[in-house]
Amino acid sequence: MKKLVLLISAVLLLNTLSAQKTSRIRIGSEFGFIKEDGSYLIKPQYLKAGDFSNGLAAVFDGEKWGYIDKQNNLVIDYQFERAKAFDSDIAIVSKIGKWYYINKKGDEIKMPYSDKLFDFHNGIAFIKIDDLTGLINSKGEVIVKPTYNKIKKIKNGFAKVAIGKSWGVIDITGKEIVPLEYQSIGNFVDGVAYAKKDGVLGIINNGKFIDVEAAKIWDFTKNSPYARATNKSKKIGFIDKNGKWIIEPKFKKARNFKNGLAPASENGKVWGYIDNTGKFVIEPQFRDASPFSKDGLAPVKLSKFWGFVDKTGNLVIKDKYIITQKSFNVFKKQQKGFVNGLAKVGLNKKWNFINTKGEPLLKEWVDSVKDFTK
Repeated sequence: MKKLVLLISAVLLLNTLSAQKTSRIRIGSEFGFIKEDGSYLIKPQYLKAGDFSNGLAAVFDGEKWGYIDKQNNLVIDYQFERAKAFDSDIAIVSKIGKWYYINKKGDEIKMPYSDKLFDFHNGIAFIKIDDLTGLINSKGEVIVKPTYNKIKKIKNGFAKVAIGKSWGVIDITGKEIVPLEYQSIGNFVDGVAYAKKDGVLGIINNGKFIDVEAAKIWDFTKNSPYARATNKSKKIGFIDKNGKWIIEPKFKKARNFKNGLAPASENGKVWGYIDNTGKFVIEPQFRDASPFSKDGLAPVKLSKFWGFVDKTGNLVIKDKYIITQKSFNVFKKQQKGFVNGLAKVGLNKKWNFINTKGEPLLKEWVDSVKDFTK
């Protein structure tokens, strides 16, 4: 009975650790991991490290890569020249110049042939044969045969695909959702995407193409029923999912609506926040501005640095921070502002997280921090 209790306790602990979000941090030349309460999960000790994913993180001992779990156990020995993150319990590694897939035991697993191996994302990966691309799942099943010249990254369960210069959309089963008859197409969100057909820009809504008098349309997002668009004078306004202008184009710059408001600037120099009528509810006064988070705060730039305002426009966290780390991959989008009550900020070339009161999460400011991941 005692052994059973201990076993159950161990399983519960592993499940708790696996579900726990962590951030990879660097102090000096060593990497470690913190928990969302600011305590160390693993103190900085690795020369290089990847983020935790599926409960494992790749770490580097100076010569080879291996994988640790959240209890800092080396579960896959140092043996790889390169090692990528796990997804659906599968990772790509390189050993003696050969790339291949492994499971969480470190064993090689066989997948359908591909000229190049691609990371899995939410259980799906590309395969490529000659110049044609398809999709496989984590079971090793081909779900889309290599028939397309291009397949873009799957978002919201859909992917943009092209044969030649004709674009359409498929779902993750390979079913054609939007026929390949468009010159260009945006991300498919809630049945809607922007597209260009026969030189005309418009909106696809439930399979119907709607002409929109616009020079450019940005993607719709899950966070908003509106998308930014420009007229021929390059002024920005907002359209709804039927292609109707809900805010006439009058802004030099604007960002997406999020949590009811959108950052906008009429002259491109001073930013404020508008509601869905196009009226400024926070008057233009900022050098730059980002969308509001669910926490009701938004990053704004009043001087050289960033602070945070509430929805009345009051500066509730002083503008003394930077919010983007230059050392990160410039092609990977960084989270800006508050996420689940914490915002990543830089001060005097050091980094930390702050809560909505502006209080630092870590006692010691560090050389770099990453967004929290599971």
